[in-house]
Amino acid sequence: MRTNTLLFAVSISVGLFSSGASAQPIGERPVIERHIDQTNINRGRLSLDDLRRLGKALFDAKFNVLDGQGRPATTGGGAPRVPDQPEMIRTSGPDSSSCAGCHAQPRSGGAGDFVANVFVLAQTLDPVTESVSGAFSNERNTLGMMGSGPIEMLAREMSVQLGQIRERARADAQSTGQAQRRELRAKGIRFGHITVLPDGKIDPAEIQGVDWDLIVKPFNHKGAVASLREFTNNAMNHHHGMQPVERFGRDTDPDQDGVTNELTVGDITAVTLYQAALNVPQQVIPPEPVRRAAVVRGEEVFRAIGCAECHRPTFVLESREFTEPNPYNQPGDLRPQDVPRVFSYDMTAEGEGPYLERLGGGRAIVRPFTDLKRHDITDGEMTHYANEQVPQGRLNGFAPASDFTIPPPVRPTAQFLTRKLWDAGNSAPYGHRGDLSTLTEAIKWHGGEARQTRDTFMTMAQHDRDCVIEFLKSLQVVEPTNP
Repeated sequence: MRTNTLLFAVSISVGLFSSGASAQPIGERPVIERHIDQTNINRGRLSLDDLRRLGKALFDAKFNVLDGQGRPATTGGGAPRVPDQPEMIRTSGPDSSSCAGCHAQPRSGGAGDFVANVFVLAQTLDPVTESVSGAFSNERNTLGMMGSGPIEMLAREMSVQLGQIRERARADAQSTGQAQRRELRAKGIRFGHITVLPDGKIDPAEIQGVDWDLIVKPFNHKGAVASLREFTNNAMNHHHGMQPVERFGRDTDPDQDGVTNELTVGDITAVTLYQAALNVPQQVIPPEPVRRAAVVRGEEVFRAIGCAECHRPTFVLESREFTEPNPYNQPGDLRPQDVPRVFSYDMTAEGEGPYLERLGGGRAIVRPFTDLKRHDITDGEMTHYANEQVPQGRLNGFAPASDFTIPPPVRPTAQFLTRKLWDAGNSAPYGHRGDLSTLTEAIKWHGGEARQTRDTFMTMAQHDRDCVIEFLKSLQVVEPTNP
């Protein structure tokens, strides 16, 4: 059995990495030639810029079998495979050589073309199936990662507010002996109501658009992943067959490919921080006077017809600091209690620019054009977004089912997280399958909760429709800038 311990091609002291055998000087070699030691991150020996460089090298790396790429004996969910079954195929994963293979538009860390679609939950099938039918998996287009650090922090602050409402209701229910019903509102976004009984159990019947644990999960189309770290650990095993130590254990070989310690805790920290510190999408005003005027008019119309109710333009973060790891991580993903101190940086001044806008009092402005809430935008006529059949997770989230008065059902297949529009101008194609080539098509298929706004848009004057599209096109991923 071989262990990956070779040297990254970056100019940082060898002492900052995991120890191990010397690399072969010539011939076939792992892409990851030495791994990052989390202890050195904990001790402050690696700066954010160091970790961003190392993280990008991992994000862009085209893993090979010497790295441990592939998972012959385990599924993408980590379960042992049934013996004597067919080999994995692309639809069930591994389905990519690198993170940047899918997250490539307009550059590393961005969104993906239709050709990069993945088939979520197919990775858990054993035996594998050659069908890509919706009965077996959910086809999804690749989302861009720019601005992910601020998005994670926005979700954390919303989760804190929702949790405080629940705990105050629980305390009042216990002290009064009467059930307490409270509105759930975080950062101005309504998530329905919660009722807490005197015995501490929760009646979740009126909770809307968030898991019953009230943790806002801002990643993937379904809003099912709480942190960039969880997202990264999932993806490394699912898409590349690279097993992180924090999920699968040290010096073990669960997928029986002959490679141990395929990704260290420090490796995952670096990839997480690379994504978190990618720059924030911006509004790019076109130089042509006609288009510039259209952008201004389009934003007015966008707000007037109700688009901004869900695609919320602006939030205020109470803290401008990004911290890693996330306190909502569960066992299997690094948690704050697992390290002597969290790694932090200022999202308004560090990482890849442009940065968040700074406010007084340690706060910052984030402009994502989302509410981080799940909605059903389908109805009897507008069915385009209702193609999924395989549920992804249960509504209780991380909370035990015994905390609630009713059994938690699976997450509704027709609910999706409100798409962030801050990169709409250069993140085509659109829709969770990436099968819509224009913004107008994406709007046209809005139904359900968005039906009235959609109908207003589709029946208004063509000029105003064109102005809305021009406004959305002005929201873009931009090239990195220095301060």
